[in-house]
Amino acid sequence: MSEARVHLIDDDADARDSLSFLLETADVAATAYATASAFLAVAADARGCIVTDIRMPEMDGLTLLARLNDMGVRLPTIVITGHADVPMAVQAMKLGAADFIEKPFSEGLLLAAVRRAMETGASTSRRAPQGAMYAERFAGLTLREREVLDGLVAGKSNKAIGRDLDISPRTVEIYRANVMTKARAESLSELVRMAMIAGLA
Repeated sequence: MSEARVHLIDDDADARDSLSFLLETADVAATAYATASAFLAVAADARGCIVTDIRMPEMDGLTLLARLNDMGVRLPTIVITGHADVPMAVQAMKLGAADFIEKPFSEGLLLAAVRRAMETGASTSRRAPQGAMYAERFAGLTLREREVLDGLVAGKSNKAIGRDLDISPRTVEIYRANVMTKARAESLSELVRMAMIAGLA
């Protein structure tokens, strides 16, 4: 298994078939696995990137990432998550996931994430200059915006952040939009990744 390819892990057969077809039509080589254990059996020789659902019955995405870390396997991993699983996805990024994508997602978004992961590989050489650039953007946040950012990076929902700060979820959404604009982040996953690279998480 020396060829770089997408290693697609999902216990849902329909989801596996759909994603496999999408990647195939985009001329991206892919191998599908019904369980995380099935992939771990070949992970040491794998190249490319991983796309995995976060909620799976036998072994979830977080456990998979922890096992890969223990094995020293450093493949870029994209986690697919439902809206309610965003806190888990943030935790996955802290375990080393490269990105997370919320369902439902567009085909273009997934393909862009896959291509980015395949291009960067496991390299972290760009993190130092990126960290300084991102830290500069976050330095422009107000105190309240920074508090909202901290809540987002902790994986909290708008409702939970609002409860912590004694403001409405709608107000949290406004602050969150301001943070995204100032950080120049196009998605929550990108914002969390930027905060982690900047050393804020």
